[in-house]
Order: sequence, then structure tokens, then C-alpha cells
Amino acid sequence: MDIPLKPTACRQRLFKWGERTFIMGIVNLSPDSFSGDGLSTIDAAIEQARRFVAEGADIIDVGGESTRPNSQPITIDEEITHIVPAIERLSRELSVPISVDSYKYKVVNEAIHAGANIINDVWGLKKEPRLAGLAAQHNLPIILTSNQRDNPCKGDIIAEIIADLRHSIGLCQDAGVAEENVIIDPGIGFGKTVEQNLEIIHRLAELKVLGKPILLGTSRKSFIGLTLDLPAGERLEGTAATSAIGIVNGADIIRVHDVKFMSRVAKMSDAVVRRKNNER
Repeated sequence: MDIPLKPTACRQRLFKWGERTFIMGIVNLSPDSFSGDGLSTIDAAIEQARRFVAEGADIIDVGGESTRPNSQPITIDEEITHIVPAIERLSRELSVPISVDSYKYKVVNEAIHAGANIINDVWGLKKEPRLAGLAAQHNLPIILTSNQRDNPCKGDIIAEIIADLRHSIGLCQDAGVAEENVIIDPGIGFGKTVEQNLEIIHRLAELKVLGKPILLGTSRKSFIGLTLDLPAGERLEGTAATSAIGIVNGADIIRVHDVKFMSRVAKMSDAVVRRKNNER
């Protein structure tokens, strides 16, 4: 039996986990994006974010450095230049929470002061444990991703992810992050094989043992392309299928590029999975 999760308050919004699936829209200010969706100007980012909110996005996730495999890292100053001015404007012009997709302390700190409301750490505090302190200090939600790029898993991938995330959750507890402000992400594509990614989605419900909301990010990722033999621009159906199955298996948030279509997928999935809530 699922244990009810405490709601998470963020920017005058209350995320009541279990009532519906929330949509995180990706705003990518990196020119090196794996999916070709990188934006080159702040105005383009604002326009896309506004459209995403109109299409159903509950959170806008802003990133400035590509996290695709074998991507070239950029400097801290470059990353700040890419995203901080955009976050500053987005926080003024939109009412939804803005998350900063970075694992670098200085970048995240600058983004918070510019108006970011959520920390999205794709390394789950492995690269920068001090991010937990920032989350605690500013009372912000933090998303912890299980990332195996430095140490690929050769055994049970779900057991590895659970152990990995337990450690990250412990670091948050030690830093004083509020229990309801921790969100977990199994890290689809981050150091996993195609088979491991498929298994994670199939067994996603097992992560509920951690007692945290689950974010799932499959959008346009390479395991879909390799499974279907399709380029990044033709992975909409694969994203829809993996997102829907993820929702059935317990995903609370889906992180997507195609907000309009994935919002519909989430609503239809919720209509099936969360019927009791929808009837109230």
C-alpha cells in the first residue's frame, strides 16, 4: 500500500502528490543539446516558457549546459551567462516555479538569487554536496538524480538506484532539507544501458520504498532512439509510451520537451490510474 506523501510547497503553489501528474517543461539554453532544442537567446527562452505554461507546464526547468553523454563541459561563468538572465526574467513574468538544472554551486546560488525555486541536480549531490545546504537555507525543493556515468552498474540496476538515492537523501537530511522538499529521479540515460533504462521504467514502483515523489525524464532520450531506430526529432511516440507507463508505475512528475502532447498523455493516464481522485 502506498504511503501518502507530504505536499511540497513551492512559490505559493502546493504540489499534492498522488492527485495528478505534474509536467516539467524543458527550456534549454545550451547550444549543444542532444535533441536539437537548444535556444540561443533569452527572448526565445521566454517565448517557449510562456507557451509551455499555456500548454500545461507546472514547472519550467532551465539549463545551460548539455548533459548528453560525451558532451563538452562549459565554464561556470559561461553557464551563469546562459541561464541566470533568463531565470531572472522568467521569475518575474511567469507564476509557475522555475527550476535550475545544474550541479555547480556557484551557478545554482546565482540562479536562486535570480529567482529559481527548485534545484535540479543531475548528479544527486555526488559532485557538489553543498547544494543540499542551499536547498535547506532557502527552503527549496531539490531533485536528486541517480547518475551512474562515473560508475556503471553491473548488477541489479534498481537496487543500485535505491542505494544511491538513499545516500543522497541522507545528505539532504544531514543538511536540514525539509523532508517534503526532496524529490527523486532514477536518472534515465545517465550511465545506464538501453536494457537498464527499460527495466527502470518497468520497475519504477519499487522506488516508492524511498517515500519521495518521483520525477521521470525519458523525453527524446537515446534509449528510445536505439529501441525504435529513430533520431531525436522523431521520438514523440516513444516518449509518450514511456511516460504513460511511468505514470502507471508511480511517476509524479514527467520532464518533457513536448509539453502540449505530453500534458495530454499525462491527463489521459491520470484518468485511468487516479480514477478515485478524479471522481471527487
